[in-house]
Amino acid sequence: MTKYIVITGGVVSSLGKGITAASLGRLLKNRGLKVTVQKFDPYLNIDPGNMSPLQHGEVFVTDDGAETDLDIGHYERFLDESFDHHCDYTSGKIYSAVFKKEREGAYGGGTVQVVPHVTNQIKEALKEPMKKDVDVVLIEIGGTVGDIEGLPYLEALRQFRMELGEGNFAHIHVTLLPYLEAAGEVKTKPTQHSVKELTSLGLVPDIVVCRSNKDVDMNDEMKSKIALFCNLRDKKYVIHNKDASSLYAVPLLLAEQKLDEVICEILKLKTKKPNNREWQKLVDKFGKEYKAKNVVIVGKYTKTPDAYISVTEAIKHAGYYNKIKARIKLVDCEQIARNGADKYLGVADALVVVDNFDDKNSFETKIEAIKFARENNIPTLGVSQGMQAMAVEYARNVAKIKDANSKEFDLENKNAIFIKPFEKKDVFGQDVILRKGSYECSIKSQTKLYEAYKETLVNERHRHSFEFNLKFEKKLSDAGLVFSGINEENGYVEAIEVKNHRFMVGVQFNPEFKSRPTNPHKLYLALMSEIK
Repeated sequence: MTKYIVITGGVVSSLGKGITAASLGRLLKNRGLKVTVQKFDPYLNIDPGNMSPLQHGEVFVTDDGAETDLDIGHYERFLDESFDHHCDYTSGKIYSAVFKKEREGAYGGGTVQVVPHVTNQIKEALKEPMKKDVDVVLIEIGGTVGDIEGLPYLEALRQFRMELGEGNFAHIHVTLLPYLEAAGEVKTKPTQHSVKELTSLGLVPDIVVCRSNKDVDMNDEMKSKIALFCNLRDKKYVIHNKDASSLYAVPLLLAEQKLDEVICEILKLKTKKPNNREWQKLVDKFGKEYKAKNVVIVGKYTKTPDAYISVTEAIKHAGYYNKIKARIKLVDCEQIARNGADKYLGVADALVVVDNFDDKNSFETKIEAIKFARENNIPTLGVSQGMQAMAVEYARNVAKIKDANSKEFDLENKNAIFIKPFEKKDVFGQDVILRKGSYECSIKSQTKLYEAYKETLVNERHRHSFEFNLKFEKKLSDAGLVFSGINEENGYVEAIEVKNHRFMVGVQFNPEFKSRPTNPHKLYLALMSEIK
């Protein structure tokens, strides 16, 4: 039978439930188990697609085009698996499904209520992984215990636990263990109150994971105290997860405290002995002090580092595999607009120009940054809108199409290098992102793109609305722009590169979504290999 592990959070948000869950998933996979994941977020948005990255962080896209929470990216990177739309749910999705059923008469004219209709819909989603060949499902519940919008999920879990029966459900509660400098003490009371809140809802966690900064030491006496007041059977069910030098060190820190062993005991799982050797090698590699190189990321949402977390992680992965420690600098387009590109890019060993939507000023700044990188031979990777800015910059300054632009920012422009190939609306009448998810890219030989992939056909994930206007292909090609990747099915341009440049490649897709610490993405590897 499929086993379930639920991870909830208490005291404060942003405690790292996702990293805790992903780390445990890695440890269980290292024991030979098949693991999948689900994330449930209580907010009413349908998905993160329309949410501001400044508030919510990155929108992570799966192969099947689902726009998901950034924690799904952590799960993919730690587990080296690809997930689909069944991995990510919001209250918006859950309630939409309930409303649809009500309109179709599925409830027989009865009064539709949170219990049982919404909770049943949540349980229906929880059961989806049972259709797959997996041993363990990791369930992360977003938000903090005590939030009113999270109550239906906790009630659904209470029911689900009883339905699954003993030995098939484990509950981990992640809480904050604050250190008060004035008192010189670590305080356990917030953890006790958070567990008390859960208990009042009919949920008693099996394990409490206490998050703290790296300077806090947890002794056996403190663990015993937490176990006693949180209704845990033994202090071994209290796990200390303190800040680590790297995200990828967390699985080994949890393994030292035998979290995976305790989980297997609770769930009555008989597994192979854990094989963490390869992961240890990875952590050792990431811990080495390689030569530092400056990598500048130019984007719009740089005040929230999580907005580009897949990009920063992909750079780190590729850096360490090239024996480089990437010193990453996030630069807001506004900074370049105010102070000029040379101030921020003059010290750059490499440049990555990333995505954002509906901002003419930031697009113009990206064009300025790319022009500086092209003229100064700085290795550059343009991602999604970064690729579009690369093509427009080349059209303006090399092919001499002075008013070249994108229809995204100038609807009346007759020299629009990027256009919407067709319009499509969602059920609410809003424009949809036309290309989301995995699409094929055919790669031309004797190009930088081919040198990177060593393949002629790859699949990459997209999230964008505008496509290259093919009527400009010949003029830009004659001016020296190489069209190195094409989607043969639709004729869409997938990748471009500048001839006779050290490395200036632009791609319509988001290669960072498929980068793993154990298997860095080939395009990021190619970029970083240029600056070794």
